[in-house]
Amino acid sequence: MIRSPARPSSFSSQRHSIAADTIYLFGSALVFLVLFAVSRALLLWRNVELTNDIPLQEIALAFGIGFRFDLIMTCYALTPLVLAMLLPKGLSRRGWCNTWLAMVALLFSFLAALELDFYHEFHARLNSLVFQYVKEDPKTVISMLWYGFPVLRYFALCGAMTVLAVFAIVRIDRATRQPAPVKNYSRRVLVALMLIVVTAAASRGTFRSGPPLRWADAYKTKHLFTNHLALNGSFTLLKAAQQESGAKTKNPWLKQMPPAEALALVRANWVMPRETLLQPDQLPLYRHVTARLTDTPPGFQNVVLIIDESFSAQRTGVFGNPLKITPRFDALAREGLLFDHFFSQGTHTHQGMFATMACFPNLPFYEYLMKQPQGANNFSGITKVLAERNYQSLYVYNGDFAWDNQYGFFRAQNMQRFIGRHDFVNPRFSDRTWGVSDEDMFDRGYEEIAKLQDGGKPYFVVLQTLSNHAPYALPPKLPVEPVLVNGQRDEHLTAMRYNDYALGVFFDRIKQRGGFDNTVFVFLGDHGFGGGEQITDIDLWRFHIPLLIWGKDIQRNYGATRSVVGSQVDVVPTIMGILGGDYDHHCWGRDLLSVAPDDRGVAIIKPSGSEGTTAIIEGDTIMVQPPNATPRLYKYTTLPHLEATPLTDAEHQQQMQTLMRAYIQTATQALLDNRVGHGDHIERAAAEKK
Repeated sequence: MIRSPARPSSFSSQRHSIAADTIYLFGSALVFLVLFAVSRALLLWRNVELTNDIPLQEIALAFGIGFRFDLIMTCYALTPLVLAMLLPKGLSRRGWCNTWLAMVALLFSFLAALELDFYHEFHARLNSLVFQYVKEDPKTVISMLWYGFPVLRYFALCGAMTVLAVFAIVRIDRATRQPAPVKNYSRRVLVALMLIVVTAAASRGTFRSGPPLRWADAYKTKHLFTNHLALNGSFTLLKAAQQESGAKTKNPWLKQMPPAEALALVRANWVMPRETLLQPDQLPLYRHVTARLTDTPPGFQNVVLIIDESFSAQRTGVFGNPLKITPRFDALAREGLLFDHFFSQGTHTHQGMFATMACFPNLPFYEYLMKQPQGANNFSGITKVLAERNYQSLYVYNGDFAWDNQYGFFRAQNMQRFIGRHDFVNPRFSDRTWGVSDEDMFDRGYEEIAKLQDGGKPYFVVLQTLSNHAPYALPPKLPVEPVLVNGQRDEHLTAMRYNDYALGVFFDRIKQRGGFDNTVFVFLGDHGFGGGEQITDIDLWRFHIPLLIWGKDIQRNYGATRSVVGSQVDVVPTIMGILGGDYDHHCWGRDLLSVAPDDRGVAIIKPSGSEGTTAIIEGDTIMVQPPNATPRLYKYTTLPHLEATPLTDAEHQQQMQTLMRAYIQTATQALLDNRVGHGDHIERAAAEKK
């Protein structure tokens, strides 16, 4: 390395004065704080449509609160340098210091660029969902990112932010190269200790004597977006990493109240009059159901369950959307039974699948249940229940069943046959990321169902769509017109319109063929997706989905609409109630067609990832519990469009909060103890003990 006598190499060991090193540290801290402020401004710009009804002072408050979170991450970044102040030569190796700070600036810039579309897609700051995608098939994840998002543009943004930050740090370095006149190590130690104390205090983000700054401290306004804006994506990702590393052993939901009290409350609200508990000393909700007495036998034998990707109720015509995105679904809804207060358990396909099929709720710390050890438990899902009636089962899916461990999970739950992306011959269209189009999936699904119908044996078929998922790879020649928003094509809504078209063609073929009078078709979304506004602190747009039951005489027997609140864990008991007959199950939901007329229904929901927000919905009221913060009560409506207003009712809020805590605590403990199935494994274990 050639060194200039006028300007020593940045990697030299020239000792600098204590004041010079201290100014260098504070200057570097300022660079990171500015970098975070710019990142927050970019996030605001990318999601500016969410600020339409937010006062400017609330946005300013978010930046003010965000400074405290930014300060925490800045202190973490500078900690090695602060400790190095204790060395006799202090920060003499400025080149190594600059290299470290450049690497950290690159990391923070990368996460800031990553979060722009992450938040736009999921309405959440960086969380454990990042790690779940990293663990998945790298080829599929890279393809999804490359074809679904402006990757090169974000790389350029990341590079520009990093270069500017490094440029500023180098300039600060050069401006603070003041040789130390004399050795004064004792003074350096004193200053270093003071800096360590200041850094430790600042890294708490607060001067209170209790816990350091937490997620809850960002929840200072009534608007979810400004609360999220106040957070720092690097901070939330770090907290998610800590949770991933083993915080499940400290699950706070396990100690909300005495277990017996929680169990009694759950049973009082979820066990219905026609149900009798089985093995109550061992299993929380395992029960025998006596069939409903009706004047007209249901006549249904077969079940076709359609789980539709990102099918948001708020984008459908029947829920007031004017863009005419779902004309085929709207027509089907007028022929069947529509549940208009129905919600997804989570905001990711993974949660929608196990909640619907395995009849088990989406719980904090277990949002990715199908890939966690507890996913091997013996759940009391629909395949388990119908297997006792000798049903044939089939799962048809556009994509690869390896994703989210779908094959492993559902095979363990008694699903017999699987048809995935590699089983389609000469598909109409296959994209590079996910698989075949929804048209291909529905075509194959129809062919398989027609064969099963001709066979005469009872069957259960799942059809899962995929085209309405980023990167929205659709056939080049669409059979529908693109959806235009403000004169520009909206890829997400266009994908939903295409999905609606494929759904309509499928039902056209079902009607034309005929002979399906003994088959009930159940349609629901796996989750919704965000809109131009965030309703309540849990963003109800992302949870509100339709549940539609379609079949012969459905409306005559059950009516055209039901407004009882429900979620995906209620699907299995509701289907079984329609099929009729006695059965045993251990579902964590209820038959929505058997609830009492004055029963408003209940749903307990939470977002994907490590965010701790949870909510309970009863009738037209929702209680949202942000992480470590005061719960908030709202009155909401779903028609003619989704909206909510704050509500003050301390007694009702406490009642809802207690019920939610009891449910989550009881379900979590049952999951950990593997007491969520039919009870046959409990009997086997007891027999082996004897």
